Amino acid sequence: MYASREDIGYDFGDDSKVGSKPIKPNPNIDGGWAWMIVFSSFLVHILIMGSQMALGILNMEWLEEFNQSRGLTAWVSSLSMGITLIVGPFIGLFISMCGCRMTAIIGGILNALGWILSAYASNVHYLFLTFGVTAGIGSGMVYLPAVVMVGQYFQNRRALAQGLSTTGTGFGAFLMTALLKYLCTEFGWRNAMFIQGAISLNLCVCGALMRPLSPKELREKYVVGNDSEENRAKALSQSTETIKSNGVLGEEPEKKEEAANEEVLGSVQHIEIGGKSGSERSMYGLRLFKTVSQLTVTVRKGFALWYSSYFGAASLFTNRVFVAFIIWALFAYSSFVIPFIHLPEIVKQYKLSRQDNVFPLTSIIAIVHIFGKVILGIISDLPCISTWNVFLMANFTLVTCILTLPLMQTYIGLAVVCALIGFSSGYFSLMPVVTEDLVGTKHLANAYGIIICANGISALFGPPFAGWIYDITQKYDFSFYIAGLLYMVGIIFLLIQPCIQKKQSREKSTEEAQV
Repeated sequence: MYASREDIGYDFGDDSKVGSKPIKPNPNIDGGWAWMIVFSSFLVHILIMGSQMALGILNMEWLEEFNQSRGLTAWVSSLSMGITLIVGPFIGLFISMCGCRMTAIIGGILNALGWILSAYASNVHYLFLTFGVTAGIGSGMVYLPAVVMVGQYFQNRRALAQGLSTTGTGFGAFLMTALLKYLCTEFGWRNAMFIQGAISLNLCVCGALMRPLSPKELREKYVVGNDSEENRAKALSQSTETIKSNGVLGEEPEKKEEAANEEVLGSVQHIEIGGKSGSERSMYGLRLFKTVSQLTVTVRKGFALWYSSYFGAASLFTNRVFVAFIIWALFAYSSFVIPFIHLPEIVKQYKLSRQDNVFPLTSIIAIVHIFGKVILGIISDLPCISTWNVFLMANFTLVTCILTLPLMQTYIGLAVVCALIGFSSGYFSLMPVVTEDLVGTKHLANAYGIIICANGISALFGPPFAGWIYDITQKYDFSFYIAGLLYMVGIIFLLIQPCIQKKQSREKSTEEAQV
């Protein structure tokens, strides 16, 4: 889905060599440079997701500076967080054309530019464009390649690698909350955003570390470790099928591209022959025409692959349980994001700033969130435990915490609830597993992209909705109650649809038996 020729490669022309020669293990698959990719992805999660989870600090500064409503001001944070996830499917187009490394480097520059330009904001609407849109798109351009590259470099340890890299979100939320609070206190929020923009340039370094795999390395990734010729052929077939599903390899697109290239080269050669006696200007026009032609072919192919990857997956929506999963995703993520944005102001209203300065509540969520991901992952891997049941129990715990949080008005009570929110939200690490169980491995990439996009929509509208409710009621209580109830509706959809599907399957089996 997000792969490109540069990042994966597809040269499987010499199949006989694969079957006749034993391939030595590549030290960069499941080891070597692969761990540098994990480190790069870990830093990306710290600098992007961690910074977004710490935006509650800046949200208070913007409320005081611009004196706007809480609902309007919250749009700045939610735009940045939502766009980062929503643009995921569209960033796949850039990755298809220029690879993960270049996409991430451009995104790092764009993200840093958004932070720096936001330091000169004169109103909230200016922040919508600079921080919400610019920094948000930049974050999406780095975040997606960071996730994709880990999957490319790991075969046997993929779950471990993804788990280690995503823990950067928890570490980042803890570190960035403390950093932004310190910078705002010492230098003011404008200088804090300028400094954070300079720090975000390190995303370009993270992108530079994303060295694309060569075709030979990718071939070894799938074939190595299979002793018999039959297993090797099976692994080769699997790698070819995987790349086809990701929109990289296909006979018809390849033939079309070759025909297009031959047509372009034929035209160029014809012009070149006639241009030998021409002037330097005609030669310059020839080179320009050659470059534009190659670029056009690359863009057309990249768009075709991207379009087929996403919009060719319409069969996913015939799966009612998956549709229920999408509905759940539209409500779930906002319940996790709202506390990060509005908790600092809630603490200020309850006059608990002194205790919160010692150990911020958002930092408690972030730290426990790390352990939640690891522990829930270990529990779900037990042979006697169902991943689906662990996923549902974690969701029930989280929605209960969201509904009870407004009832806590002491620091200890809020800290306990925040710890439970952090632990139960560790179910994020189970989402790829649950998605794969629903749609199968073949459609996993497309399905997970849709789920992430739904999460982005949830993050986009959640915080402004909570701020708007506060502007009407002058309390955050109803914001959490409504968000919790909507979240509960999503969970109910997850519970009902599998039961309906099982009932329909039993009825269908009974009818077939009678016939």
